[in-house]
Amino acid sequence: MTAVSTPVLAAVAQALVLVALLAAVHAPLGAYMARVYSSPRHLRAERLWYRVVRVDPDAEQRWTTYLMSLLGFSLVSVLVLYGMLRLQQHLPWNLGFTGFDPAGAWNTAVSFTTNTNWQWYSGEAAAGHLVQMAGLAVQNFVSASVGMAAAIALVRGFARSGTDARIGNFWSDLTRGVTRILLPLSLVAAVLLMAGGVIQNLDPHTALTTVEGATQQSLGGPVASQEAIKELGTNGGGFFNANSGHPLENPTPFTNLVEIFLLLLVPFTLPRTFGILVGDKRQGWAVLGVTAGLFTASLALTTWAEMAGPGAAPQAAGAAMEGKETRFGLAGSALFAVATTATSTGAVNASHDSLTAPGGGLVLFNMLLGEVAPGGVGAGLYGMLVLAVVAVFIAGLMVGRTPEYLGKKIGRREMTLVALYVLTTPALVLVGTAAAVVARPGLAGLQESGPHGLSEVLYAYASAANNNGSAFGGLTSGTPFYEVTQGIAMLAGRFVPIALVLALAGCLARQAVVPATSGTLPTHRPLFAGLLATVAIIVVGLTFIPVLSLGPVVESLS
Repeated sequence: MTAVSTPVLAAVAQALVLVALLAAVHAPLGAYMARVYSSPRHLRAERLWYRVVRVDPDAEQRWTTYLMSLLGFSLVSVLVLYGMLRLQQHLPWNLGFTGFDPAGAWNTAVSFTTNTNWQWYSGEAAAGHLVQMAGLAVQNFVSASVGMAAAIALVRGFARSGTDARIGNFWSDLTRGVTRILLPLSLVAAVLLMAGGVIQNLDPHTALTTVEGATQQSLGGPVASQEAIKELGTNGGGFFNANSGHPLENPTPFTNLVEIFLLLLVPFTLPRTFGILVGDKRQGWAVLGVTAGLFTASLALTTWAEMAGPGAAPQAAGAAMEGKETRFGLAGSALFAVATTATSTGAVNASHDSLTAPGGGLVLFNMLLGEVAPGGVGAGLYGMLVLAVVAVFIAGLMVGRTPEYLGKKIGRREMTLVALYVLTTPALVLVGTAAAVVARPGLAGLQESGPHGLSEVLYAYASAANNNGSAFGGLTSGTPFYEVTQGIAMLAGRFVPIALVLALAGCLARQAVVPATSGTLPTHRPLFAGLLATVAIIVVGLTFIPVLSLGPVVESLS
């Protein structure tokens, strides 16, 4: 065995292990989540919560009421977290930290409520233990559950017939997502991470003596519990500034693989839940096949780009190891980078600013694709279902038939909502990027000029609008300009698509199911899966080809 082939074999081996783990849990977890969202029973703790917030969990809501409940809950979440961040110095376990400034508190509150977890600050130097646990970690749970609720509501729109736009109960969906799915899985994950060396305590800063005899301050904290939901809920905000590159947050290749498994677990399993709820598991397999195919292609290309190390500096050094942890290597860093950007996680175990030009361009493209391969918890599924509607519409135009998907006709109203959904994120990304590269405060945050500087800004707004949260580290985003504009991008990028998805669910739920005929396009076969993948790349991805050509592409060719 040659030295060259060893890293390649290691990359293939870890990918195969990951696939085996995901395959083992796919069917049972997918079926379990389908039962969670369809069961008429409520747990005792859930009934107590419903009495506290004074809601009837069995009352079916129209899509407008569902949306108002979701937005109201999220608004309260923003206000409560904003207050905690501003008043941190008055809270217990503040570790001596002061409150966040108004712009920074706004950005952080919006970031964690929208499941983005963009961090302009260093966690170990700004957030005390109570803020981390009762503020940020709580939002990691509920923001993930909000996304899952929106996805399940859209699935009900396809599955139901003539229900007067009633798509479930938001409070029931939100609560069940937390108590029956995220909390139990996070508990198991936290124990696994602690067994792998991730810390879990309430220690303050402790003085340690290094091997060279110097003194270094190290912060303890409830890291394992926050790390578990950070990955499982595709949140991404790190307890430490180095995120999953920090040895107390991700110490070994074992914990690295566990964290990658966690952030892919729910997104890759929800297609199974979708297939069960609509009464046709083959539909779930089709969606899973498309997401898995797009993910595999991105992983293969990114791993090749990092291992090939194009560029003078990597060639001179022998490998593109700048900004990467030696304990994970190129393969472990590439796999994590693709997994975190193909979902809406945003956690990092390496500096994405130090990825090779083609590698950085590929992880950026993952986000610009809409994070549908497989996407965030809930958001990835409803994003792919929206693209499926686009695919059947295009197919219908080609054969001259009224398009149908899962027995529901796709008419003018449905396509208007879908078109607005598809255009929302590109508009936010491109307008935000354009504003930043022409405004003086935006240019002041750039570390580098030229193509890489443009890539830094494009990555930042792509991350914000797609609720990812990762960054090219060279951009100084802790300024009022970026904190405010990215906060707006995060809010609009999260809730405008959700509003359109719920409106689409209401339209579909009103319709009666149309029986399939010989002329109905089969949406569970490889032909449709190929069309769906093509739509995802062309309709969404090619929107950004011009700006990508000015950034990562030019940098790759220089």
